[in-house]
Amino acid sequence: MLTLSHALLDELATKAAAAPRGRAHHTVHASNDDLVQRFFVACQRTSYFRPHRHHTKSELAIVLRGSFDLLTFDDAGIVQARWAVGAGQSLFAWETPRNTWHTLLAREDGSVFAEVKEGPYDPATAVEFAAWAPAEADATAAVCRDWIRVAKPGERF
Repeated sequence: MLTLSHALLDELATKAAAAPRGRAHHTVHASNDDLVQRFFVACQRTSYFRPHRHHTKSELAIVLRGSFDLLTFDDAGIVQARWAVGAGQSLFAWETPRNTWHTLLAREDGSVFAEVKEGPYDPATAVEFAAWAPAEADATAAVCRDWIRVAKPGERF
């Protein structure tokens, strides 16, 4: 029996606060070959998740602590929808269908979500990053992240 405590979330939040990318994760599944991939991700407000999509997998995310802004985009990078999810919001989870451009931002430092995806994990097909969004290491990534924080449907970076 695997049990998971609130202390794990505290530890992840502390690691995220100290991490250069502003996030930390804890894997629950045993290997990349597992048919169900399960993990927890803690984030800071400064963390940038480059907009991306998954061609072969959908993903389910459940907010365990804090809250997030979730955005979807069309192929040209125009915001299609935006949701606030988590503590103090009417939504507590989301499921992203295959081939949906999306990103998220922590609304509060130490926010944590649990994610469940179909396995096995194949790094060659796991993710496609949006060409219109800067890579994490790019000097303009923080500008894009700050834009995502306030972007409205119909707008484009």
